[in-house]
Amino acid sequence: MTEGKKTSKPAKRLLALNPSEDAEFQKRVQQVKKRQKTVLSPGVVYVGHLPRELAEPQLRAYFSQFGRVLRLRLSRSKKTGRTKGYAFVEFDCDEVAKIVAETMNNYLMGERLIKCHVMPPEKIHEKLFVGCQKLFVKPFGPARARYNRGHSPKDMNKLTGKLLSKESKLRKRLALKGIDYDFPGFAAQVSAKKAQSDADASTCSEDTTPLCTPSVLEKRRTVAAEEDDDDEIVLKTQPTSGNDEGSDENTEEDDKDDEEEEH
Repeated sequence: MTEGKKTSKPAKRLLALNPSEDAEFQKRVQQVKKRQKTVLSPGVVYVGHLPRELAEPQLRAYFSQFGRVLRLRLSRSKKTGRTKGYAFVEFDCDEVAKIVAETMNNYLMGERLIKCHVMPPEKIHEKLFVGCQKLFVKPFGPARARYNRGHSPKDMNKLTGKLLSKESKLRKRLALKGIDYDFPGFAAQVSAKKAQSDADASTCSEDTTPLCTPSVLEKRRTVAAEEDDDDEIVLKTQPTSGNDEGSDENTEEDDKDDEEEEH
């Protein structure tokens, strides 16, 4: 045996203080060792109605008093970076998660009643905690301007196509699983907008100008009404009949006879 190498000594056997209870003591020791080898199943707690001032470090430090926190995800806005008021906390043991949910539900924190409940494993999305370990960086000016920039008609058509394709895939998955569920979705909105645009185009088909907004149409109606009011009213009389002409001729002859008699 060379120097410097340490020989591993066998673990000593634990003995009970009372020799008569040694068998029972050894049985309990084996139960404890088996319990330590069991793998703990993690549990996820949804925490809602959080104060806006709380960030990831404060939430992790607060919930660590109940047990070991594996992952924490605080939802934030992509535009402003402010918190949305809810988070997801994953503990190493599902029993601890249940205790946290029962203890912290309706707990007053910062003039708000916190809402907590344990999320079932089947409702936890696989990408829920993606990027939760990274330090949050508040979006700066160029990134925010790029996110909030205006979209051209070509970009809007591209986005609309993506939404419609995703919606069609969702409908197919529901049909394959035997779920008979119909919802309007994005297709109904696109068809409604298309019908509205077609209606506006039909009302302005006789006009040479392509502008057909409701305000322009109302202005045209008022102008047309004013032009109709300026027109002169012409009254047409009925033509006189033949008897009336004969009576007029008789009256003229009578007048001539009266003049000759006077002379």
